Amino acid sequence: MTAFNAAPYDVVGIGFGPSNLALAIALQEQGAARGHHYRALFLDKQQDYRWHGNTLVNQSELQISFLKDLVTLRNPTSPYSFVNYLREEGRLVDFINLGTFYPCRMEFNDYLRWVAERFASQAAYGHTVTAVEPVAGANGIDTLRVHSVDAQGREQQQLTRSVVLSTGGTPRIPQQFAHLRGDARVFHHAQYLERMAQQPCTRHEPMRIAVVGGGQSAAEAFIDLNDSYPSVQVDMILRAAVLKPADDSPFVNDIFSPAYTDLVFNEPDSEREQLIAEFQNTNYSVVDLGLIERIYGIFYRQKVARQARHGFLCRRHIERGEASAEGIELTLRDTATGDIHRQRYDLVILATGYERTSHRQLLAPLLESLGDLSVGRDYRVQAAPQLKAAVYLQGFSQASHGLSDTLLSVLPARAEEIATSLFEYWQAGARQPQALARQTA
Repeated sequence: MTAFNAAPYDVVGIGFGPSNLALAIALQEQGAARGHHYRALFLDKQQDYRWHGNTLVNQSELQISFLKDLVTLRNPTSPYSFVNYLREEGRLVDFINLGTFYPCRMEFNDYLRWVAERFASQAAYGHTVTAVEPVAGANGIDTLRVHSVDAQGREQQQLTRSVVLSTGGTPRIPQQFAHLRGDARVFHHAQYLERMAQQPCTRHEPMRIAVVGGGQSAAEAFIDLNDSYPSVQVDMILRAAVLKPADDSPFVNDIFSPAYTDLVFNEPDSEREQLIAEFQNTNYSVVDLGLIERIYGIFYRQKVARQARHGFLCRRHIERGEASAEGIELTLRDTATGDIHRQRYDLVILATGYERTSHRQLLAPLLESLGDLSVGRDYRVQAAPQLKAAVYLQGFSQASHGLSDTLLSVLPARAEEIATSLFEYWQAGARQPQALARQTA
């Protein structure tokens, strides 16, 4: 159990995923280089460190190079690099022998956990942040109060001079399924492993399952269901006519470089929107080519065997979903022919992506000072003069900083920029940051 400071922290990070973990490293390294100390606390709602823990199926591989870890692009000699993790875990030679730049996500999750353990004194798990409120001082709002609820349901409050919000995406539930949120037979892919462990197919009982979506998550769920549960019949249901491959060619990948962030940010709004729209096929509703080929092979072998176990229902719009004792019935319209078809499923998995709105809810008490939550180049939210405390966003600035903002590619550079901004903000304040004074019990 963590004992918190009564005095304000210099920074509270909300969420301790890869973005704020990279920031913790950058703060430590910059603090040592500057000779400045600080008090930091990172709150995370999970009980322990996990990165997409419910989606880490065996076939899941990282889609970017391991060199785009938490630090290497910024400081290749850092002890927190993926290469140093491999060395300390005794797998460096083995990984080299794999001959790949793309570790499985299970291993990358283990790397992140390995780094997080080295910042355990700054982290508090099992804390769900509910709001960030202003605290008025003599010269304006110079402190923020972070409200959270711990794993035992107790309300907690922490004071801080600055907040870095990095809560990631919230599962997107299509309107056709909004009324079925409480039905255990319909769930988002973010809950995949936890929910599948409770299904009859784990006991080899037959099930008919719909996977809704045409992106990477839908493809990975389909492959896992095919490989892990021989008793299931799966329909992939997607609006597009085909599964589209992600464009990860070298020139296109340049848009995820830290330097490209400057280009996007400095463009006029209209040009910036056009740039982002042009490269949507690098990240949204697309699938790794190798996975597409595996899925195509599965359906081809069905044709050879003349046994149609699974279905590929493309160009389908889901008109509605209805629950009954017999299952979840989907009404599907073929967008090419207009034909209507109804099909009943035992389970519906929504691989329908994520939306990024949680920052607006958490910062609602500050919106009078923060306006439309636009951010500067250093990711600090532009605020009215009365708000002296600093608020930063990680992963909510795609519209201003480009497609890489929600991905791993720019983590080291972004962390360095925010850390630099924080130290400058602290130095400009009424006092210098003091030594860390936290205890664990």
